[in-house]
Amino acid sequence: MSTQTQDRPPTPQAGSSADDRAFLGHPKGLSTLFFVELWERFSYYGMRAILLYFLIDTAANGGLGIDKTTGTAVVAIYGASVYLLSIIGGFTADRLFGARRSTLYGAVVIMAGHVCLAIPASATAWLGIALVALGTGLLKPNVSAMVGTLYKPEDARRDGGFSIFYMSINIGSFFSPLVVGWLREHYGYHAGFSAAAVGMAIAIAWFVLGRRNLGSTVDDVPNPLSPQERSRVTALAVGAVVAFALVVVLAGLWRDTVLDQVIDAISIVAVLTPIAYFTMMFRSPKVEREEKSHLAAYLPLWIGAMLFWMIFEQAAGKMALFAANNTVKETAGITVNPEGFQSINPLAIVLLAPVFGWIWTRRAGRSPSTPMKFVLGVGLIGLSALAMSWAFATFHGNTAPVYILGGVFVMQTVAELCLSPVGLSATTRLAPRAFASQAMALWFLGSAAGQAIAAQLITAMGGLSDATYYLVNGVITLVVAGVLLALVPWIRRKMATAEVHTSADVSAR
Repeated sequence: MSTQTQDRPPTPQAGSSADDRAFLGHPKGLSTLFFVELWERFSYYGMRAILLYFLIDTAANGGLGIDKTTGTAVVAIYGASVYLLSIIGGFTADRLFGARRSTLYGAVVIMAGHVCLAIPASATAWLGIALVALGTGLLKPNVSAMVGTLYKPEDARRDGGFSIFYMSINIGSFFSPLVVGWLREHYGYHAGFSAAAVGMAIAIAWFVLGRRNLGSTVDDVPNPLSPQERSRVTALAVGAVVAFALVVVLAGLWRDTVLDQVIDAISIVAVLTPIAYFTMMFRSPKVEREEKSHLAAYLPLWIGAMLFWMIFEQAAGKMALFAANNTVKETAGITVNPEGFQSINPLAIVLLAPVFGWIWTRRAGRSPSTPMKFVLGVGLIGLSALAMSWAFATFHGNTAPVYILGGVFVMQTVAELCLSPVGLSATTRLAPRAFASQAMALWFLGSAAGQAIAAQLITAMGGLSDATYYLVNGVITLVVAGVLLALVPWIRRKMATAEVHTSADVSAR
């Protein structure tokens, strides 16, 4: 993901020789990036799997002892921060360090964050959470970009290479909740965070040792800052930090604690940033009238995606609470760790993605259209929220069978496969030429804004039941799905006149 416009010349891609088939028929460099991403995702999802439990558990049990509502809001705002900071990751790669060094610096920051979390102290825990968010923002947009540099533009192996690469994401995110959850249960939270640190250390070592397999393109800085721009960017960065600090202070007018003030400040930034992006694109003289029409068609799809992520990303929040407090601890003689439920989504992705790929290929050019797939995704995620509302209202005290929560995870995975891949495609198709790269940033900001809104809803509805929370989320989302359904013919007409201005190979996770 890049934060630059397409006014600059494209980055040259040296690509690998077609004879380089050392890794499953693909360039050897793919093995380096495959295992780096696997261990980074192991690190990220392992830490995320136990984060809420760590935040709300008592100090006697090794937790931070904050209340359930605030802890759940922190998990949501943490996710929003990762996607917000991904913009910085794209900027540093494009203008400062290049993709390889941005990835390496991000990985080191992530490992430092996990080390801080492994230390049994409150101050280092909060520092660790901040460092992991910052490091992930630096790393996340750049590993996928480096995969593209391994292939010449005409190399037919390119799509297959990305498919293999994305398997690393699901392998890492499948095993990490199981491993880290087991360590948390037997040795405590800090052992779990230590495992995440070890996973990140392996990723760094693998990345450094495999440097020679990646070629020279990964060190290119496509649009380096001039000396004049550097001073201006430095001033803007300082100004942004000062402005954020002021927002935190102003939040004290309606919030009692610094933590709540920070949650509100990040929420404000996460919501205002995409608004600023849309405003900039609509008002830019570089955007032609027809392109503004395409952008108008994209707006309702983006809003639907934002609400989708608002509910979907509660896997480590409200759904983690249901796993711990409402689901049976043992089934068929097997002890069920609550973290293990977070492995269902990546497993379902591996099993169902080929099926959906086959279906969409067979139905190409026919129903369902791209906007209709959005309707299906948003509608299904809304129904999953209603299912969670019913589950919270029905089962209390670890009485829910495992298939209740497991079924919701599978339903949400189906919704994800309807919306996420086609969302990336729609973004590239409807983006104005002058903002093709920034439109990809805008797509990921949908997740940031959705999780920020979730944090605010969690806080605002803290005195109500979890069943009521999910009921409100479900009703809002289904209403928006209905509006999207009504807009499908209009959006299809707009999309029919849109040309594919750019293509992007990016990870949906």
